[in-house]
Amino acid sequence: MTDPTPLAEVRNVSITFPGVKALDDVSFRLLPGEVHALMGENGAGKSTLIKALTGVYRIDSGAILVGGAQQHFTSTASAQAAGISTVYQEVNLCTNLSIGENVMLGHEVRGWAGINWRRTHAEARRVLGGMGLGHLDPRAPLSSISIALQQLVAISRAMVTESKVLILDEPTSSLDAQEVATLFDVIRRLRDSGVAILFVSHFLDQIYAISDRITVLRNGQFVGEYLTTELDRTQLISKMIGKDLESLRALGSNRQVAERDRTAVPVMSADNIGRKGALAPTDIDIHRGEVVGFAGLLGSGRTELARLLFGADRADTGTVRVDGKKVVIASPRAGLAKGIAYATENRRDDGIIGDLSIRENIMLAVQAQRGWLKRVPAREVDRLVATYMERFSVRPNDPDRPIRLLSGGNQQKVLLGRWLATEPELLLLDEPTRGIDVGTKADIQETVAELAEGGMSVVFISSELEEVVRLSERIVILKDREKVGEVVNGPDVTAESIVSIIAGTSEGESA
Repeated sequence: MTDPTPLAEVRNVSITFPGVKALDDVSFRLLPGEVHALMGENGAGKSTLIKALTGVYRIDSGAILVGGAQQHFTSTASAQAAGISTVYQEVNLCTNLSIGENVMLGHEVRGWAGINWRRTHAEARRVLGGMGLGHLDPRAPLSSISIALQQLVAISRAMVTESKVLILDEPTSSLDAQEVATLFDVIRRLRDSGVAILFVSHFLDQIYAISDRITVLRNGQFVGEYLTTELDRTQLISKMIGKDLESLRALGSNRQVAERDRTAVPVMSADNIGRKGALAPTDIDIHRGEVVGFAGLLGSGRTELARLLFGADRADTGTVRVDGKKVVIASPRAGLAKGIAYATENRRDDGIIGDLSIRENIMLAVQAQRGWLKRVPAREVDRLVATYMERFSVRPNDPDRPIRLLSGGNQQKVLLGRWLATEPELLLLDEPTRGIDVGTKADIQETVAELAEGGMSVVFISSELEEVVRLSERIVILKDREKVGEVVNGPDVTAESIVSIIAGTSEGESA
């Protein structure tokens, strides 16, 4: 049996930004009455593909078809006119308006005297009823309902024009399990009515619960399209990270086998630490001189756990102890005061300050640690800057050069120097080797090993599982924002065994 004509199709599309080919000859299709999951790690090209489909980006080559007819989108309005609607992760609604006004925004029923609000709210009630939301009062303030219901209102608004294609970009990121179930009921209702739905999520359980078909992108290229029932989780993860099962078996021949006294007081201990919508309550111990890897796919909760340990986000459950003493870490400054440093994965937006010099970027954390009214003496500044520029071979060797003019690898070296200058007991490194050259990556990995040998505790987060296995003494495994396993490294721990735990085909034993 042949597949029906796609409601929307991307054929051999390429999009290039300065220095980056975001999409490289990618093809993709959305069939009527299906939920189609788009999968790939960070930088795979998912967002670029969605923006091409919705008219945000113009394509350099290839074609976009809707209902078999080629389209030339010049804006989001032209994509919507062709029958493509999008609901993003952040609900884009007006909380000062009513539910009905949000549903009908831009499509109000008009009469000779302007908007007919009675008929507009009646039409909103009809649309909501078609989504299984007939219990909502269209005249009630949007602010009176939960975020989950607001997400459903956003979907209702997208379907006012009876769109043929609905794109849902991380719609469950802020929802609990019951709210996700309600959303899935609405998605299935739309699917059964013939709508083609593009579903993007990092939650594997949800992908397998709701999708009929999966397309995988990697590094801006099309990897393959698969029926969900014919692609198991281990295969999916292997395709996303670019390692086949044989390659995974061969990884990680050089690993640490640590015989550590785990009865000793940890440098940091967290019991049931969690944050609603970000991370389920989690236990973790980190010992002195230990490298603990956080493994999991993008969106698994790796970064969320690191941010809670540092105080960048405030936990709403659990307790934290540093060197055995109960503490409250409610801010980054509090984390620094307790000897904890955190190098963010988002180097450009949350790490460097582009217009400041290398010198100023290195000294930011030390100055914050001491207080902004207590300036660090110039002689000490010169010593620290020279020490870390030399240690990491920052190039060019000009401390007064604006950091935005440096390569990504050199910016990463500066950030590592910034945090080491604070002399932390615990260093949290989130994707420290992403997007940098092989030589710099090797330097950073060697630095991590040296720091641990010198007694510093390190949390190492990386999307490259073989890197986590190679560097870590112990590995905490996360999936769908909860801890699903923890293993002490050894000969039997491989990237493949970690993938199996993430996929749910084996159990991770607690260390």
